[in-house]
Amino acid sequence: MVSMDTARSIHRATLSNWHTHGLRNSGGGIRRDVSNKLHSKKVRSAVAPLRLGFVPLTDCAPLVMAHELGLFRKYGVRVELHRELGWATVRDKIIYGELDAAHALAAMPIAATLGLGSIRCDCLTGLVLNLHGNAITLSNDLRKYGVHDGASLRQAVSRLRREKIFTFGAVAPFSSHYFLLRKWLTNFGIHPDRDVRIVIVPPPQMVANLKAGHLDGFCVGEPWNSVAVQSRAGWCVAVSAELAPGHPEKVLMARCDFAEKRVEEHMALLAAVLDACAFCSESENHALLAATLARPEYVGAPETALECGIRRKFDFGHGRVRTVRDFTVFHGGDANEPSAAKAAWVLQQMREVVSDVEPSTFNAALGRRVFRADLFEKAVHLQASAHEGSTEPERGSVNRSSANSQAAQSFSSAGAASPSPIASRRSAAKADGWERAGVRAGAYGESHPSTLDPRPSHKTPILAK
Repeated sequence: MVSMDTARSIHRATLSNWHTHGLRNSGGGIRRDVSNKLHSKKVRSAVAPLRLGFVPLTDCAPLVMAHELGLFRKYGVRVELHRELGWATVRDKIIYGELDAAHALAAMPIAATLGLGSIRCDCLTGLVLNLHGNAITLSNDLRKYGVHDGASLRQAVSRLRREKIFTFGAVAPFSSHYFLLRKWLTNFGIHPDRDVRIVIVPPPQMVANLKAGHLDGFCVGEPWNSVAVQSRAGWCVAVSAELAPGHPEKVLMARCDFAEKRVEEHMALLAAVLDACAFCSESENHALLAATLARPEYVGAPETALECGIRRKFDFGHGRVRTVRDFTVFHGGDANEPSAAKAAWVLQQMREVVSDVEPSTFNAALGRRVFRADLFEKAVHLQASAHEGSTEPERGSVNRSSANSQAAQSFSSAGAASPSPIASRRSAAKADGWERAGVRAGAYGESHPSTLDPRPSHKTPILAK
């Protein structure tokens, strides 16, 4: 186990070494190319590096660590990371070719493929970056209205109906945050369209809008809930790991034409990021992970806030600290596979909230077209072949300090990990998986309207893009 002080020294020493060798902007390098066999298949970027976008959140970690640990270089691709403000920007840059791939909301490739909220553009994902990682936060200002949970919020909304419109933020209309916020409100008898207002706000702007009084609460990914708690602007009332256990959160999104025309580069991206997901899941790497993400070019939030979304101890605010098992899942089991079950969850949520698209549109065929388990399988095989031919870290590429030795050892344990157990269970995820997941065409039947209709109005206000 690496202590916080040791991790920080590892981080500083590693960065110093990267700068010394001039490797930082090219993806870092603390490991040799894995084998002659893999080297012979290396992808050659003819003109420019691949442009990979991300939004400053804890779950951008696999992309960041793949870059910092030289994993893209290991698989023979050059990558530039592009920090984007919010999801609308990521979506548009993918659609118009300004980004080649990106850290994206699980529902975003489906929405883009259907032209929901944007022009129609066929997109896909071959990798799930993480499960869970979100929370619902309420403003501390609501305490003066007697609000301390969902039930008391319902009472305040009802009592103050003529005086105040309670406003809540979500990061995008087609996101787990939007889906879960609406369901949480509905479960407490609050109609998400008639009783309150939901607006779209980029993740990094949530806390500022909460402090300014523009929002009464929000659903967002970490670290922004923890930033609100630590700055005493709000407290958390629910976490997504408990609201929807096992739900897919972020994926690696690309246009279909990119994946089809640049197959080797796309496969290399998937394999490198899958390696990074394994690295991010190991508890001994969490201190280094938080220290790296805290840098301004990545998330730019305090390490203490970032740690809350990585470790199991979560601070809900007002003295409530408890263990949340699997708060954020980067790797393990079938977490990274874009499986039938994960596609089914996304499709069902979209079917519930999209009122102007025929429900049968969200079917198995669409799921298979967008959530590409076949591409994931190929990436797993590429990863396995890379690990079979892996070598020890290059002795001359790291500083001789004990801190850097620990960093290299930690990276090596992730880079040389045995292939995912998913590779031995491929046959279980064939076409019948879609049937078992209940995503057959027409499998949903007719709508069953409840007292609180979960479908949103056509126009969701946007505070900022």
